[in-house]
Amino acid sequence: MANDFLNRGTGLLVLEVINSNPNGDPDSDGAPRVRYDGRGEISPVSFKRKLRDLVEDKDGPVWQHLSEKLHLNGESFMILESRGRDRKQITKEIKDGSFIGRYWDGRIFGNTFLEDAMDKASIKTGVVQFGMGVSISPVYTEAQTNTNKAGVQEGKNQGMAPMAYKIVTHGLYVMPFFINPNYAHKSGCTKMDIELMKALIPYAYTHNRSAIRPFVEIRQAWFCEHKNPLGSCSDFDLIDALTPKRLGDINKSSDSLKDYQLAESLPDELKDRVSCADLMAQ
Repeated sequence: MANDFLNRGTGLLVLEVINSNPNGDPDSDGAPRVRYDGRGEISPVSFKRKLRDLVEDKDGPVWQHLSEKLHLNGESFMILESRGRDRKQITKEIKDGSFIGRYWDGRIFGNTFLEDAMDKASIKTGVVQFGMGVSISPVYTEAQTNTNKAGVQEGKNQGMAPMAYKIVTHGLYVMPFFINPNYAHKSGCTKMDIELMKALIPYAYTHNRSAIRPFVEIRQAWFCEHKNPLGSCSDFDLIDALTPKRLGDINKSSDSLKDYQLAESLPDELKDRVSCADLMAQ
């Protein structure tokens, strides 16, 4: 599969969380991830999982709409990181050369699938890397007890899960992501693979809601394409320019989006160095 994506890319997701758990920590009994300074976290793995799920659900409205819009063949956009995968079949595909052309997430995010558990030739670094999502200000978390009228244990006509509903009351998170074309010729990633990812991002949370995550929204999804493969601007400068500014005390938990000033565009000194757009506005 030829690589037709030539330029580097820098992106930033701005996510608002309201009375939801955006990413539970299994080491903290499923509570929202919070670092030592009180700022919340969203792992890159959890976000990539949402994109994978939208592509894997070939009967779902998101895939149906985007595959028609982008003229995609579903057989070339299967998901490697899926439950119940047939390792023997995948090993066969690696050997016969059909692996790269079949798995979208393998091409875009890379893969660590090991043939015979030790073949490093089957390990590919991803073209796209998402960074850790971190809240701009510390987040306030609370826990409540869930009750079940019907009961879940034999002999009991009602049930209770003490402190099981663990949420962030409000937070604004930023998650950077990067596109490195240097690895595209190894993983087989194409420009169309990237275009699909960009088209999926606006639906990542709205089409993956759950009882514990009812209100997580991507407010902005900035994507900056550099003018050449090596990069035409500092990633740090772009991320800093697009990160929302906290109004008031940055070390105090926020109550609403009104506590922040969102970026409207890049400053003039950066506009000529990349092309930049908010994927949520397209």
